[in-house]
Amino acid sequence: MINGLLKLSAAAVMLIVGLTAAQAQAPAGPHRPAAVPADFVITPFGYFHPTCVVHLAQRDELRPDQGIIRHTNGAIASMPHCSYPHYRGDGEKVERDERAVKTPNISHSWVVSESVVTGGAYGTITGQWNVPPTPPSNDGQTLFYFTGLEDANNVVTILQPVLGWNSDYASAWGIASWNCCENGTTYEATPQHANPGDTILGYIFQNCNAGTTKTCTSFDVVTQDLQSGNYSALTNTSNFTQTFNWAFGGVLEVYNIAKCSDYPNNPNGFTGGTHTINFDALGLYNWKGQLVAAPAWTLNLWATGLTPQCNYNGSTPSSVTIDY
Repeated sequence: MINGLLKLSAAAVMLIVGLTAAQAQAPAGPHRPAAVPADFVITPFGYFHPTCVVHLAQRDELRPDQGIIRHTNGAIASMPHCSYPHYRGDGEKVERDERAVKTPNISHSWVVSESVVTGGAYGTITGQWNVPPTPPSNDGQTLFYFTGLEDANNVVTILQPVLGWNSDYASAWGIASWNCCENGTTYEATPQHANPGDTILGYIFQNCNAGTTKTCTSFDVVTQDLQSGNYSALTNTSNFTQTFNWAFGGVLEVYNIAKCSDYPNNPNGFTGGTHTINFDALGLYNWKGQLVAAPAWTLNLWATGLTPQCNYNGSTPSSVTIDY
């Protein structure tokens, strides 16, 4: 729960109570693949029709067992079923009734990721990373940095606390928490602005008592700016029948990269050579609430054949590091 998060992360952080309404995602833009309609928007899961991106206020709850969204003001709404396909980063169409989240590949616009799979299940993942500077050039690119939990055996959705550039806010950084994409629909909690140099805390944790069940039905996903105190939270969001045995310690996902200067420089201001994003303070816990010591993170490079080539790489083990 949110109170528990604050105790665990930063006792001195003040949360802003008045939160802004969700902003529209970046439009597909002129650099989109030809197959993608111009009115589609960019999400961390590809190009979606705007009606298939559901914006949830803080503390709204998904109740798939009842087929409803329970809003924080007590109102009830039916969970929508998207009537449109969506498109991967290379323009590949994904029909509404197909599983929307698959093993990452470059068509999904993931260029670097580090992940680990267990035979059991994960109940919590935490991590921190710094907001980079504004990219030196702006070609309408969209950048996403996140951690996540997914089910390697029953792929339905993925839970993600996300830092994005040129996503919810034009030519600016923002944070949001996501659950995508059951029935072709993706759910986003209220986004918040973030500033270069801020530290982002990403938190995913089960709401079941530790050790009671491997397949917990309800999770919280929180993305928090530790400088401003602003946060984006999916509260009691559904697992959609999944057992989360696949953890991502860090992912770089991109759209519309025209040249390597479309990426930001290092958060510490260094402007030459390799640029790095560190996913620090990683904590991975199993469904019993036990810390997974030294997870065997596997580096995945998905950028073969991608243009431009920007020296993508990564490393472990003390933290998950993504290089470009």
